[in-house]
Amino acid sequence: MAGGIRPINRPRRFKALSLTRLVPNVATLMGMCTGLTSIRFAMQDRWEAAVAAILIAGIIDGLDGRLARMLNASSRFGAELDSLSDFVCFGVAPAMMLYFWSLHELGPIGWALSLLFAVCMSLRLARFNTQMLGEPEMPTWAYRFFTGVPAPAAAALAMWPIVLTLQFGEGIFDSPYIVAPYGVLIACLMVSRLPTYSFKKVKIPRAWVLPLMLAFGASVAFLVSSPWLTLSAIAAIYLISMPLSYRSYRRMGVENQNNLDKAEEEDDDGESDEDPEEGLNRVHQN
Repeated sequence: MAGGIRPINRPRRFKALSLTRLVPNVATLMGMCTGLTSIRFAMQDRWEAAVAAILIAGIIDGLDGRLARMLNASSRFGAELDSLSDFVCFGVAPAMMLYFWSLHELGPIGWALSLLFAVCMSLRLARFNTQMLGEPEMPTWAYRFFTGVPAPAAAALAMWPIVLTLQFGEGIFDSPYIVAPYGVLIACLMVSRLPTYSFKKVKIPRAWVLPLMLAFGASVAFLVSSPWLTLSAIAAIYLISMPLSYRSYRRMGVENQNNLDKAEEEDDDGESDEDPEEGLNRVHQN
């Protein structure tokens, strides 16, 4: 303003945050550090510790979001940090582990396949983020499914050859000619449109609560006593569930479409059953 006093643009001060709002982000950073540490264990040929580190990172990934909602500490910064942590823990770390484990024997091809896994993980996370921001709302039943294999599950499946070798010994599952096509398969499942079960939205009938609790307790007991065999069985069950999830998704989609068509037919029948003279009289009365 000519002849006037210009306003002073003061820098915006950082708004203080309570400690509880930082807890979810601290948990996310702990998970990221755990995933990165798995790479160090792999370089030292400490495969049991490397697999355990990825599994711990997966558990932390499942808890930080719930902590954010419980503490009312959800933020855009936390969401972006969580996505970056997922890429490091479930994309970079498993790819490096597979390379150090077996794929290095294939030379440049093995390295390219490791990069493929990491790239597919980044594409899967980018697609998930864009769906959360810009996609229209889906029907309620569709939220019971993921599109493709989610990041933590893909990382766990990628380590399945390592787990099988720890259980049954070397000679078969550590062969690069088995690990390579298997890794490509998991990478493709990540970016595919295959519907997979989202256990977050599963509602358990009351009659199944006690049997499921007993099964969970038995699984924990087997996991402590025979961890590699139990993890192998869990991975096999998850792979078997994929055709079932596809079948359930198609069935629910058909039922939903049939319900919509039936509702439209009922609306059309209601409009056609109306007497034209009654409609005309109602118009005149109004």
